Amino acid sequence: MGLLSDPHRRRALSGLVQRLNAPLCVGSLAAGLLWFGALAFPPFFALRLYMSENAMGSTMVAEHFAHGEQRALAFAREFAAHKRKARGMPVAWLEKTMRTLGLEVYQQDFSRTLPFPDEARERYMVRGTNVYGILRAPRAASTESLVLSVPCSGGQQNNQAVGLMLALASYFRGQIYWAKDIIFLVNEHDLIGMEAWLEAYHDVNVTEVHSSGMLGRAGAIQAAISLELSSDVITSFDVAVEGLNGQLPNLDLVNLFYSFCQKNGLLCTIQGKLQRSEWDSLPAYLHALQTLLLMMLKQGSGRPQGDHGLFLRYHIEAITVRGINSFRQYKFDMGMMGITLEGMFRKLNNLLERLHQSYFFYLLPSLSHFVSIGVYMPALGFLILILEGRGLLVPCVSLDSLPSPHALDLWMKLSRFDTDPDGQCCDGQQGPPPAAVEEPRPSLLTLVPPLLICHATGLALYFVPILGQHVATQHFPVSESEAVVLTVIAIYVAGLALPHNTHRVLTGSGSDRGWMMLKLLALLYLAMQLGCMALINFSLGFLLAVTLVPVAAVVQPTGPKYLYTVLLVLVTPAATLLFCIFLYQELIEYPITILEGWQRFLQAIAEGLLDHHLYGSIVFPFVAFFVYPCWLLLWNVLFWK
Repeated sequence: MGLLSDPHRRRALSGLVQRLNAPLCVGSLAAGLLWFGALAFPPFFALRLYMSENAMGSTMVAEHFAHGEQRALAFAREFAAHKRKARGMPVAWLEKTMRTLGLEVYQQDFSRTLPFPDEARERYMVRGTNVYGILRAPRAASTESLVLSVPCSGGQQNNQAVGLMLALASYFRGQIYWAKDIIFLVNEHDLIGMEAWLEAYHDVNVTEVHSSGMLGRAGAIQAAISLELSSDVITSFDVAVEGLNGQLPNLDLVNLFYSFCQKNGLLCTIQGKLQRSEWDSLPAYLHALQTLLLMMLKQGSGRPQGDHGLFLRYHIEAITVRGINSFRQYKFDMGMMGITLEGMFRKLNNLLERLHQSYFFYLLPSLSHFVSIGVYMPALGFLILILEGRGLLVPCVSLDSLPSPHALDLWMKLSRFDTDPDGQCCDGQQGPPPAAVEEPRPSLLTLVPPLLICHATGLALYFVPILGQHVATQHFPVSESEAVVLTVIAIYVAGLALPHNTHRVLTGSGSDRGWMMLKLLALLYLAMQLGCMALINFSLGFLLAVTLVPVAAVVQPTGPKYLYTVLLVLVTPAATLLFCIFLYQELIEYPITILEGWQRFLQAIAEGLLDHHLYGSIVFPFVAFFVYPCWLLLWNVLFWK
């Protein structure tokens, strides 16, 4: 307590921390990056997968799928023929077939008008029909249920998945051990149809989709598996876990999938990567790091990587399983796929409660190892520590260059150490003599104009592109989607002119204490944003932290301004998105040119807007309302005069 109350000791302590600030920040940055790099090295950080749920552990069930392959192939061929004839999903044939199998069959019509045309999929007014059949459990009162869903895609995609689902329904109908209802769902228009079905099933409307009422329901959904299959044979099963806004299913569901693939000899992959058998070599480490980075890039996008991603919003554990047919020698037929899925549903049928005992926050460098939240969070903590350290020292960074000894006024105010007009300190000791010319102390009100202007720009970035698309198409030769994307870019670039406008309304803009206070606010604001986002979507928070934190810590109006300007432009959220696009293409071993990267960048902006308005993704509003205004505050600091 004496160290905190004695002004001379406090002054000495602040000087010591100031001298060690730069080495501590560099050390924190290095520690954060090294910690993250070590996450992909299993002997130190990644733990081996294990089953936490007792009802799904210890022993495996005996899987059966008698004559399933022939039925699946027959159903797939018949579905493909009726699909070509109907030029879309054959609703009547699906209803007839499911009723023949002994299911309760219902259909749901839905429609959704997009905020602007989706040129990638060539749609604006979406109309479709979902068909689902319910297999009632003979040993329960329809209080719980499981879901097997298949998206009805265009062309020849997913025909085999529908055939396998119908074959499984035929086999499940003849068994008497089911304790949960099983819903077999074929949804049209991928995620839009799935969102319409989920909203109608739970009697909510959060995305303004219009749909007919749900005529038939089963019990509360405990788990769901979405199946995607476009070939009669496969070489491996790939599992997708990333959901809306970076949500992940309970790790036990991933463990269940991996266990049955291992038991039946099926090759299983994640992010399209087949795990290596050894872990103590450099190629194995790089392979695990690539898998980890791919998962973080997909999770950070906030976009569901399959229909399962929308189930997670309703606290339903779900994964998407994709059949991959590559050039590997060993092939697996539909019989083996059906046995694997039947075993998984048998295990889920044994659940006595929802999956909750395993992890909900994790990273997967492979399917056999995982990194828990308690292990990967310190990597982000070291980066945020830089902001806290620099923010704490911002009021003191230029003490030697200031002529007035009262440069410590702001620091003393923040630390509740101030002097009275007579030169006496708060504890009665004699304070430093007053300066001949005292620089006016900045008021917190001087921070209001830049805060309002920067956040008003963020609001314009969010609202103007959608509301002004029709005006833009009337005055410029562009389509609605092009108008939205170009308006986003125009407003984003217009923010670079904000320092000139801000300083016109900012009183005391010539004070060094003014930019110090503004930077202090920006650093603490950024640290709060990254910390909060990391609790929801760690990957997004970490990607933003790696790019923004180092530059935010060093930027100031004095020094090499051109270098600071280039660095600050390179770490803007838009530049981070462009960098992530090229990084993703390199990781999947499909590099692209600069022109292709720019086209994917424009497409990513449009998809980000659509994901927010269609499914409720928070990535675009988070960037528009918080990250971009915070970056503009740092831009104001750089051009402070």
